[in-house]
Amino acid sequence: MSEEQVTFGYPDAPESAHGNASGPGQTPMIEIRGLAKSFGGFHALKGIDLTIGRGTVFGFVGPNGAGKSTTMSILATLLAPSAGVAKVDGFDVTKHPHEVRKRIGYMPDFFGVYDQFKAIEYLHFYGASYGIPKSEREALIPQLLELVNLTDKRDAYVDSLSRGMKQRLCLARCLVHDPDLLILDEPASGLDPRARIEMREILKELKSMGKTIIISSHILPELAEMVDEIGVIEHGQMVAVGNVAEIQNRLRVKRFLHIRLIDRMDEAERFLEEQPHVNRLIRDDRAIQVHYGGDDADQAELLAGLMSAGFRIVSFSEAQTNLEDVFLEITKGGAADE
Repeated sequence: MSEEQVTFGYPDAPESAHGNASGPGQTPMIEIRGLAKSFGGFHALKGIDLTIGRGTVFGFVGPNGAGKSTTMSILATLLAPSAGVAKVDGFDVTKHPHEVRKRIGYMPDFFGVYDQFKAIEYLHFYGASYGIPKSEREALIPQLLELVNLTDKRDAYVDSLSRGMKQRLCLARCLVHDPDLLILDEPASGLDPRARIEMREILKELKSMGKTIIISSHILPELAEMVDEIGVIEHGQMVAVGNVAEIQNRLRVKRFLHIRLIDRMDEAERFLEEQPHVNRLIRDDRAIQVHYGGDDADQAELLAGLMSAGFRIVSFSEAQTNLEDVFLEITKGGAADE
């Protein structure tokens, strides 16, 4: 795909009120402070705070019913908050909804399509709804179809498309007015593995174009390779924010060390049992797995101690943390007190 094909916009498209660059002094793309939403006696959001910089791909993770869709609907100006402030590109979603809508492309978890339209007609319909002249739509829409890998389906009726194709067509619809921010609620839900890979590649392309993207899922590993930062929400409260590695390191209450030795296994086991931060040992032939509660410095000290004691170590490694385990640790309150 050439640079010309993926760089689209309009001569009279609304420009960001604060410019597109990120950096010191720049207004973040999303600012949320004390955001709360109640439905009768049910508190869907309980005063969350969140800042998302420009050009960031942000993964919004949480169990079903945690508050992801409520937050995204408020950002999309579809719900009014009960309390707090939410801003997009510096514009308050409650006070300046029209300015916000110019800057966002919103893809809900359940979206409507017009089955009687062909794919190209569907995009022309939405382009016209945004007031884009036909001549500009004629140049833009083929680029959008190529971006979402639907060029060969341009004349196919929407009803004939697979779920994955419909998802990509709706993503193209979100891009028709060249928004700065994409709000994608569970875009990979119900997709087969190949369709998820295609969606991931499209998101990478959009990131390279400078788009800010907030994407939700109830599956942490699904987002791990797509995003720059992750925010975890549970019971309407933000419980962790950071990149995947930061969240893993901060919330990991124990590590699993795998130690292989040439000999002296019984002695090594007794030695390890006497060391601080060692919770439990599992012995398997020439290896010992250690459930370890120390940090990186403690782990280095443990290795140095083994070597000083003359143990012949073949390997000393930390087992890869399972992201599902990290997610479960977070959502049971592991970060709530940090």
